[in-house]
Amino acid sequence: MFNRIRPQDMNWNPFQAIGSDWALITAGSGDKLNTMTASWGGVGVLWNRNVVTCYIRPQRYTREFVEREAFFSLSFLPEQYRKQLGYLGATSGRDEDKIAVSGLTVCRDYEAPCFEEADTVLICKKIYVDEIKPQGILYPSIKSDNYPGHDYHFIYVGEIVKALVK
Repeated sequence: MFNRIRPQDMNWNPFQAIGSDWALITAGSGDKLNTMTASWGGVGVLWNRNVVTCYIRPQRYTREFVEREAFFSLSFLPEQYRKQLGYLGATSGRDEDKIAVSGLTVCRDYEAPCFEEADTVLICKKIYVDEIKPQGILYPSIKSDNYPGHDYHFIYVGEIVKALVK
């Protein structure tokens, strides 16, 4: 179903893929997994490794899974799944089996679960975690616009161990 490529051979725009098209951050093992929609993140190089950077608010259920597991995935789905992406970003997995309700198919063939409907998947090994510190934000409007509840994101850096495409 997926073909493995080198991360440096990916031919897509991360600004479009993450910021506009969105991605699903997924972690877990066995029947215990969760996913959330993300529109903030990055792809690049850190410590001589190909990495992704993900941002997850402390109250998100998915954060518990990303914290617990060594691996997580980013699944990039085609536009036809926009409704499911919206639903998965607005509904908590604590309240219902949102993956089942979404109708998406979990793929468990890799180190982290991902989605068969994706056209690109990045399997990532967690290599760094920290919390955004309010004193490090240099512009007050960033805090007031993005953190009125003072729920500063956790930052996860994952080394891309597999880049998969259809």
